[in-house]
Amino acid sequence: MARLADYFVVVGYDLDKRGCSEGQGRILQRFPEKDWEDNPFPQGVELFCQPSGWQLVPQRLPPSFFMAVLTNINSERHYCPCFTFWEELDSTQPQKSLSSEADEDDESGIIESPQLFAPKSLVLVSRLDHTDVFRNCLGLIYTVHIDGLNFPMETLIGNLLSCIIPTAGGSQPSPEDMEESVRTITLGAGDRQVIQTPINDSLPVSGSSVALLFRQLGISNVLYLFCAALTEHKILFLSASYHRLTDACRALLAVMFPLKYSFTYIPILPGKLLEVLSTPTPFIIGVNSSFRSETQELLDVIIADLDGGTVTIPECVHVSLLPDPLLQQTQTALSMVLDPELDVADQAFPPASTQPSTLKIQDKEIRAVFLWLFAQLLQGYRWCLHIIRIHPEPVIRFHKAAFLGQRALTEDDFLTKVLDGMAFAGFVSERGPPYRPIDVFDELVANQVKRIRLEEGNPRKVMNHIKELAEQLFKNENPYPAVAMHKVQRPTEGSHLRIHQASFPHLDEVTVQLYIDHAATKMKTAPPAVRVEMKCMVPLGPPLGDVVDRNGNALANSARRLEVVRNCINYVFENKMLEAKKLLPAVLRALKGRAARQCLTQELNQHVQQNRAVLDDQQFDYIVRMMNCTLQDCSHMDEHGIAAALLPLVTAFCRKLGAGITQFAYSCVQEHSVWANMQFWEAMFYSDVQNHIRALYLETEPPSAGQAEQAEQGALEIASEQRRLWPTLSKDKQQELVQKEESTVYSQAIHYANRMSYLLLPLDTSKNRLLRSSGLGDVESVSNSYVTNSMAGSMAESYDTESGFEDAESSDVANTVVRFINRFVDKVCNESGVTNEHLKSLHSMIPDIVQMHIETLDAVHRESKRLPPIQKPKLLRPALLPGEELMMEGMRVHLLSDGREEAAGVTGGPPLLPAEGAIFLTTYRLIFKGTPNDPLVAEQVLTRSFPVASLTKEKKISVCVPMDQFIQEGLQLRSCTFQLMKIAFDEEVASDLAEVFRKHLHKLRYPSQVDGTFAFTVGQSGKMAAEHKSKDKNPSLSPWQTNELFHGLKSGVHTLGRMSQSTTTLSKNLMKTAKKTIGRQYVTRKKYTPPTWESRSSLQSQLDGDEISVLEEVDQSSLTLSSTIKSSDRQTMSNVVERACCRDYQRLGLGTLSNSLTRSKNEPFRISTLNRMYAVCHSYPGLLIVPQSVPDGTLQRISRCYRQNRFPVVCWRSSRSKAVLLRSAGLHGKGVAGFFKSPNAPSPGPSQADSLGLEQEKYLQAIISSMPSYSEASSRNTLSGFTSAHMSGSGKWGSMRGSGRVGAYDVGSRLAGKESPQANGGPSEPHFLRQQRAYLYIIGDKSQLKGSKQDAFQQWEVVPIEVFDVRQVKTSFKKLMKACMPTSPPVSPNETFYHCLEESEWMCLLHKVLQVSVLVVELLDTGSSVMVSLEDGWDITTQVVSLVQLLSDPYYRTFDGFRLLVEKEWLSFGHRFSHRGAQTLASQSSGFTPIFLQFLDCVHQIHLQFPMEFEFSQYYLKFLAYHYVSNRFRTFLLDSDCERIELGVMYEEKGERKSQQVKSVWDYIERLNKSTPVFFNYMFAPEDGEVLKPYSYISNLKVWDFYTEETLSEGPSYDWELVQGQAEPGEESERPDTAAPKSQRRIVWPCYDNPCRVVPDAITKLLQELQHLEAELGQVSERWKDTWDKIKATQRTESKLESRHSLSSSLLMLSALSQPRRSRGLYLQESGVGVGSSLNLSLDSEGGGSATPTAGSRPSTSALYSQFQSSESENRSFEGTLFKKGALLKPWKPRWFVLDKTKHQLRYYESRQDKDCKGVIDLAEVESVIPATPTMGAPKNVDEKAFFDLKTTRRVYNFCAQDSMNAQLWMDNVQSCLSDA
Repeated sequence: MARLADYFVVVGYDLDKRGCSEGQGRILQRFPEKDWEDNPFPQGVELFCQPSGWQLVPQRLPPSFFMAVLTNINSERHYCPCFTFWEELDSTQPQKSLSSEADEDDESGIIESPQLFAPKSLVLVSRLDHTDVFRNCLGLIYTVHIDGLNFPMETLIGNLLSCIIPTAGGSQPSPEDMEESVRTITLGAGDRQVIQTPINDSLPVSGSSVALLFRQLGISNVLYLFCAALTEHKILFLSASYHRLTDACRALLAVMFPLKYSFTYIPILPGKLLEVLSTPTPFIIGVNSSFRSETQELLDVIIADLDGGTVTIPECVHVSLLPDPLLQQTQTALSMVLDPELDVADQAFPPASTQPSTLKIQDKEIRAVFLWLFAQLLQGYRWCLHIIRIHPEPVIRFHKAAFLGQRALTEDDFLTKVLDGMAFAGFVSERGPPYRPIDVFDELVANQVKRIRLEEGNPRKVMNHIKELAEQLFKNENPYPAVAMHKVQRPTEGSHLRIHQASFPHLDEVTVQLYIDHAATKMKTAPPAVRVEMKCMVPLGPPLGDVVDRNGNALANSARRLEVVRNCINYVFENKMLEAKKLLPAVLRALKGRAARQCLTQELNQHVQQNRAVLDDQQFDYIVRMMNCTLQDCSHMDEHGIAAALLPLVTAFCRKLGAGITQFAYSCVQEHSVWANMQFWEAMFYSDVQNHIRALYLETEPPSAGQAEQAEQGALEIASEQRRLWPTLSKDKQQELVQKEESTVYSQAIHYANRMSYLLLPLDTSKNRLLRSSGLGDVESVSNSYVTNSMAGSMAESYDTESGFEDAESSDVANTVVRFINRFVDKVCNESGVTNEHLKSLHSMIPDIVQMHIETLDAVHRESKRLPPIQKPKLLRPALLPGEELMMEGMRVHLLSDGREEAAGVTGGPPLLPAEGAIFLTTYRLIFKGTPNDPLVAEQVLTRSFPVASLTKEKKISVCVPMDQFIQEGLQLRSCTFQLMKIAFDEEVASDLAEVFRKHLHKLRYPSQVDGTFAFTVGQSGKMAAEHKSKDKNPSLSPWQTNELFHGLKSGVHTLGRMSQSTTTLSKNLMKTAKKTIGRQYVTRKKYTPPTWESRSSLQSQLDGDEISVLEEVDQSSLTLSSTIKSSDRQTMSNVVERACCRDYQRLGLGTLSNSLTRSKNEPFRISTLNRMYAVCHSYPGLLIVPQSVPDGTLQRISRCYRQNRFPVVCWRSSRSKAVLLRSAGLHGKGVAGFFKSPNAPSPGPSQADSLGLEQEKYLQAIISSMPSYSEASSRNTLSGFTSAHMSGSGKWGSMRGSGRVGAYDVGSRLAGKESPQANGGPSEPHFLRQQRAYLYIIGDKSQLKGSKQDAFQQWEVVPIEVFDVRQVKTSFKKLMKACMPTSPPVSPNETFYHCLEESEWMCLLHKVLQVSVLVVELLDTGSSVMVSLEDGWDITTQVVSLVQLLSDPYYRTFDGFRLLVEKEWLSFGHRFSHRGAQTLASQSSGFTPIFLQFLDCVHQIHLQFPMEFEFSQYYLKFLAYHYVSNRFRTFLLDSDCERIELGVMYEEKGERKSQQVKSVWDYIERLNKSTPVFFNYMFAPEDGEVLKPYSYISNLKVWDFYTEETLSEGPSYDWELVQGQAEPGEESERPDTAAPKSQRRIVWPCYDNPCRVVPDAITKLLQELQHLEAELGQVSERWKDTWDKIKATQRTESKLESRHSLSSSLLMLSALSQPRRSRGLYLQESGVGVGSSLNLSLDSEGGGSATPTAGSRPSTSALYSQFQSSESENRSFEGTLFKKGALLKPWKPRWFVLDKTKHQLRYYESRQDKDCKGVIDLAEVESVIPATPTMGAPKNVDEKAFFDLKTTRRVYNFCAQDSMNAQLWMDNVQSCLSDA
């Protein structure tokens, strides 16, 4: 029973305090005046009566009522209903004037104030929440007062305070309970009220407040507030109505049931206490909206405006919402309750009544939805409760991780926060006990979960369920709805507006107190009306296992996988280690799944006898591996209980190390975050305690028949039974049970102190490894980065155990572990009620336990070091090149798989990676050699290597090797030969050794000088390469330096060994040398004969025939020292002459080396020696081709206008059109204006810039005049004489900027192209607006040429193009490498290969280079000269110029030609190989920029499109691409000829030909080419003078397989000596991967084998077989090239002799023609001389007027099919010469006729060789073929019988054969054709 109201208070306006700034209230009277003992009077009631402040008002307001809620210090709530009315102030009292009310200056100080009204409040203080009853009672008191009714006020108040009502009843009320739960009260004023108490007071009473809240805010807003309240955010309600604020707060608490809100709860906050809002704790508070402005600056408060219906969530607050699909289901259910019409809104005939329920019922329905929601959220929670004490009071803990894990909601933010919250902690302590009264929620969670799941998808059934729940809730609040009647008088209408009202009377305290005392004595004497609480055992509900995983996560592991795990474990214990080894990788993969991990723990459990399982070393190793793998994928929470299941096992499995020393598995599984997580240990401890307490009570039970069932009982059931029996036990028995339980907990605490020390102390306590990786610092810390201060000292990353700090370190480890265990013990022992004495003894015990364990570990550690290491694979030594030396011995590493899927076994086949082996650093390469971890392929040897010089990025990584226990440090090395090594150092490699390795690698990668690279240091010891720096002081030179010096002297160039020592300038050097060497006998030769170059005899005659006199100047007036060159200097020059440039110039007829000046006068160009000392341009070659008419002096001046002094020089001339190709750098900014000044413009004065501009102009004019087309035109005295109506250039070209957009420009302002570029990427056909085109086109950079005006009279034209810069190439290449060698497999679609390739824009860059090159080729082909003048003239210019020559001149597509091209354009013209390749320390910062690689890729694209035009194969290009960065050869070192001469590498190769070491890549290729056809292209069948015009659109380009291919069996195949060591593919000696030695079958793995070697193409195979046969017969085997040439020659002669010329006999078919001449538009031209057949298929339709940009001039498309010939003989069934009579009045003519049965036609040609068909007679139209007689004009001397006629439907053809026999043959053949048809 309880009092309805504890206190009655009258609060009025405090008139004494009126002078203050704000009005105040004061308590006028209070009953009872003495506090009740059980409920003291709360302070500050007067503040809450007027929350907006006490104010006087000028007119009387209607009475108001609201309920404030106060919470006391024990968190009990006091409900304070306030009834407020306004009374007139007594105006007779003179009042002190206030500044706010009257004028201060009034001298009297006394004024007549206007009429004011003061508030007065009647307040009750109660512990019960009966709002309506309180409203009625206070209203009645007011009515009696205002209407002056004849009832004493004291009686009313006395009755009210002495009213006793029952508290909530237990079960469903029966009629006799009715008297108990329904109380009728009266205050004695003729009133009568019925009070119904709820059946179960644990359920909140909400009236209709929840429904109102939803009406005000809407569904999603209230759900936000609901989630925010549960996840402990701050919530503030705003409203103008206090009553509504209280209702909203009450509603929010009601929907949170069964959780109870335990933070600050103030439904109405007075304005004076607004600072409460800045509290850091969560709250639910209501504030009047008049204070809205004060709430604006609250940053972390969610504000719900009830009047406006909005909820504002600040940006910094993240509210976790309910997990899907619950959120969706809840919203749907709520909308069905609040808006039932929604469901039928679309129906054509909606049902008549779909009105929502009344507010009160709707309120319960909404609460039912939330109850239903909580039943789903918390289902199965009782299975995760740990009961750790039963007596004297139950102590219960909740296993959060297990609950989340079994619900598969570990990642869910909302549920995790709720379970961590205070409300849930209260829920567990309130609802945890197993023996207590139960309510609707307990029943729902226990019995209805199944029903909820079944009805999930059926809204109607869900609605029915919710309505049933709502009914229960309604019944709980209104047990007897029929009795609910009130009879209370109300004041008369408008009574508060009466003018004269008496003020509320002063009540007589004594009278009221009498009533109260009388009631109190009555209560004492009355028998206690105790209602029996119906306690029972709380039902558990279905176990979580049944509930979980609708998505079937538990089934992810198939039974097969579990079978594998079981088998592997059985093999280990049966000691079948080989079998186990095969299964292990599969097991480790399977252990990613939860079921497999659980299976592992169960299986291992079966092998533990008496808590111990002793294993041998290998078994131990395997078990530990599996355990580590299992733990590796467990989170720190261990939500699936895997670590918990393993904990007893790691202390059971062990191995004997020596006498009395045993190593347990725990010492090898410590590196996992779960062990450092305090919550894990707590959960484990509680779980074990629960089991022991259960066992304790199971033992104490006397044995009975029900023993078996009892054994099945869970801890909660036992606890429930014990709680039931507890009151019946004697005191002693109770005491005994309490002690037993306490000592059980205590013994477990000791056990856990031991266990924790096992898993937290590292095996090697000096190393401190565990503490570094795990967070033992903070109890609640889940992150592993926490480090306590005391640990900071030990965190120094020193591995130096000899430094004398060993003891300090280990003690530090010990201290940390002791602190961690102490914290744990404190927490669990306090919670589980361990006595203080026991706790103290525990604390004293822990340091000893730890110290003891450390000592044991030291012994184990010592012994484990002595163990023979686990048999790791033997380290295999790699094969080295001659001269290559190891810098470091191999270090054991694991090569991990990266993002390339083939080797990892993702695409099928066993995984080759990860592999175990060693990494070797040599002077040349970085090599990994090892064997795969997967035992199925463990016999294969894997090699992955790349040249040290190609390393582009090295990065430290930490990796977890799947087969090993620990996270290790590793390196990720990326190379520009498209190789990636991801290595993890084995634990046997000390980390300082790894550091040494990195330093060595860096030193080798970036030597301080170029001569530190492998190409120079080869053959010396690695030490010397490392000590290079200190050698400077030593005057003696190394052997190679002396060698170089000697050769330098020989060639007349004296060097000082190394660039670093050469202080004098080069020209001084040269002059000194010249003086020194005069008079030496070997210099006095006048005639120079260069040594024979192999296979270059054709050039030889040209060279030998010329007397060399290089330096005769044309301009005789300027004879200087340089022009009359000394003989010694001439010797120096002789070397320059022999350079590639010179040979090529002579081949092209650009400049002759002749004595006779007359001959050279006629030549348009000459060879200038201006730059022979490299003084004019450091990066140009010594000899340059310039126009004949320009003297050297002018050249020197012109060079200043160009960047790097690289002025325009000629590099190639077309043999056909005589147009020339020039190259130069871009202009300096200042030279641009002068360059394009019109010669006619008046110049202000002969300034230098002007004269330079003019000289440049003259220079260009000289170039133009040297062109034959120009001289012809000028001889006709007209510039426009040389016109061209059609030119196959491109009018619309792509810009070369990296953005990828296509910009249009024209070739000069006169060249306008068609609007539509051709579909296939070839240029379209432009037409000139004016029939005139420029003689010289200058391709320049758009940005350089801004503002340059074009002059109409000049004969040159500038083509501005946008150029991509070097930075773009660098970035693009980095992205390309990442695409081709990703570090990890792609996770998102944005990481796939093609996506990354596209992002790299590499193909765009290739497209742009090719596009510009094709444009230049087009221009040259039509007779215009072109000057390429871009950037500094050594990057893109070189690319374009080289590609143009390759496309235009077939010579460059041969071995010799390509070599010449690279030597000339790339080496001599100074492409900066060392700088772009970042070959030295100085250029390290500039990074690697593969300009040359880009050029090779372009050549590869052209090669793909024209496979028959190149003598070399694709492998040749890959070989160059690899070795241009490898630094194995000196060819691609240094940045220019000048630097090469200074270092003495320019002319060395001739003298050193005989030496073993080949220093030039060309010589190496030449040697190799003689012995193997690997570089040769069998399909090489060139057409004379063919100009190639490849497609350049990205869709036509292919990714070069050089970037993606990999050969793990041997490493890159470009170091041929190393590959030769492998078994030859042709031999019978099988490689180890074939099982049976006799088997002919071999498996070829795409990423392991080299397909070209394992499965060679047919010709290579035949040549190899031929060699083998010759060897077997003991013959000297012929060189492959000779064999090939012989076969080719025979082939040709055969094809000539044959009467029918078909391609079948041609060599092309023999060579298994895989790719025709052009891969897209198919075009074949046979190389045989007499064969006139051709085959041409085009992609275009017949009438498509655009010509395909295929090679050379093409026949028209319409004639294509008629010429088609296949290799079958029927195609040309019969052919020969016949005379045919022309049409009327036309003579007889001989024609070559072809009878074609296939196409059923007779075709004729002008001659046998002709490709164009002159006419076709369709045999379908032929009527007859008959003999005929000679007609007029017939050939004479021919047999009459040789004539015959062919009659068709249109006309008659007259034919004459050579003789009658031939005629008969023809007639028969035609006849047979007709009859066949």
